[in-house]
Amino acid sequence: MIRHIVMWRVRGDTPAERLAASNVVKKSFEGLRGRIPGMRHLEVGLDHSRIDYACDAVLVTEFDSQDALDAYASHPEHLRVRNELGDLRTARFQVDYQADANASSDHPAEHLHAKA
Repeated sequence: MIRHIVMWRVRGDTPAERLAASNVVKKSFEGLRGRIPGMRHLEVGLDHSRIDYACDAVLVTEFDSQDALDAYASHPEHLRVRNELGDLRTARFQVDYQADANASSDHPAEHLHAKA
């Protein structure tokens, strides 16, 4: 299983404008649920810390394989969302990694303890 995490900073001169832009990002990506073959999980979170170095939004997705993630990159629905958002995002950060499909994401601290 491949976990694909993307974080963005979005446009906006005020916290309210950035929150509105973040909500557009959230709604747009949540619209991809059930539309991408091989995507097991999709979650979008919005920052509430308001610290200056925080990103505004995070996308956490899980894919069956690297091939499924690669197909997502060029999937028409993903491209549509990316194009609709245009320059709403000002910075983008990404991490893709092989995740343990047998580990429960519900209690990650338990897995750390069990491996220690």
